[in-house]
Amino acid sequence: MRANVTEYDLIAPATLTAALATLAEGRHTLIAGGTELMVALSAGRLPKKPLLSINHFSELRFMDVTPETITIGSGTTFTDLRRHPMIASDFPLLSQAASWTGSIANQNRGTLGGNIVNASPAADSPPALLAYDAELTLISTAGRRTMPYRDFYLGYKKTALRPDELLHSITLKRIFHGYISYTRKVGTRNAQAISKVAIAALARMKNGFIEDIRIGAASLREFPIRLTAAETILTGKPINAAAIAAARAALFAETRPIDDIRSTSNYRSIVAANLLEEFLQSV
Repeated sequence: MRANVTEYDLIAPATLTAALATLAEGRHTLIAGGTELMVALSAGRLPKKPLLSINHFSELRFMDVTPETITIGSGTTFTDLRRHPMIASDFPLLSQAASWTGSIANQNRGTLGGNIVNASPAADSPPALLAYDAELTLISTAGRRTMPYRDFYLGYKKTALRPDELLHSITLKRIFHGYISYTRKVGTRNAQAISKVAIAALARMKNGFIEDIRIGAASLREFPIRLTAAETILTGKPINAAAIAAARAALFAETRPIDDIRSTSNYRSIVAANLLEEFLQSV
């Protein structure tokens, strides 16, 4: 049943400090771009709590580039990501993911931070961020803390974010020159489709052997994951039929896709293994 928008109050504090103080009260739902919350509102699934807007804070919408890293504010939109030359050159998997996220209107409003904390197993940006081994900075009135993105998800729609915290920024190391990159999203349509399965992968070769490999995936578990078992099996190996077969077996063992209205578990497993093999063949 569709909710009545007039039943929801919204406040927009003048400063980020004030917003964090309000968040610490524990009575509000954060809203930035709102692309996911409006879906929940329309479906009548949004909790009846006042909304706390953080969309207007420039402190959360930035991209800070240094020779070693790029730090992306959580309020950065997908359009910002698509248009930034450093993202395109150093982190093409993330640039591609940004172009897949909904319509142009969604990309103009939707934020990278929202895509992360919404914790959808099928979200577009997590596979790339996992492959790039992103680090998250979380802030609250108590201060700030950092954590590896790979440790952020605890279960379906559950994260390590405390009730009084918000995601401030995402940091990526600029160490992936020389890596071969690959990403594929399989959906019902070529655009504006939730993924049935998606993979983002990086590999660095040395003398015909895999020196380093990173594989992020969506829609294969209850949250986005790194395929660490497949990575372990492949590291230090040449790419041949035996290695590919072992990697496919590892993927089947470490994933637990579900049956839902978009696809079946069996389809997701087989397609994901095929995408992994396609990546390895391209390497």
